[in-house]
Amino acid sequence: MAIERTLSIVKPDATRRNLIGKIIARFESEGLRIAAVRKTHLSRREAEGFYAVHKERPFFGELCEFMSSGPCVVMVLEGENAIVRNREIMGATNPAQAAEGTLRKLFATSVGENAVHGSDSPDNAKIEIAYFFRETEVH
Repeated sequence: MAIERTLSIVKPDATRRNLIGKIIARFESEGLRIAAVRKTHLSRREAEGFYAVHKERPFFGELCEFMSSGPCVVMVLEGENAIVRNREIMGATNPAQAAEGTLRKLFATSVGENAVHGSDSPDNAKIEIAYFFRETEVH
């Protein structure tokens, strides 16, 4: 098993509903360790930069508006196979298709407001972590 790091975001819809603690507790109870954490309010420009990979997709503008609509919590999770584990804990993007007990099944209200984000690959995890944290901030 490989010890990995992944970026996780508690999105604005979940922070508005006071779900930060429940979401973080779930990651920790599943064996992931928080290596860095910060609450932030993304500007529209920051959201556009983070989601630039989706720039040509029809949902890009709506996604950036949503992600800059309120505070979110960005964190680096660390553990064995952290990327896959985080994605299993989150569940499918569409909460209607998410497995029972996953964060999105429990807390998401729609495909667009789906409570959490997680890196989808080791390469993207490195890019996403560096977007929010300096190397010296991750412990």
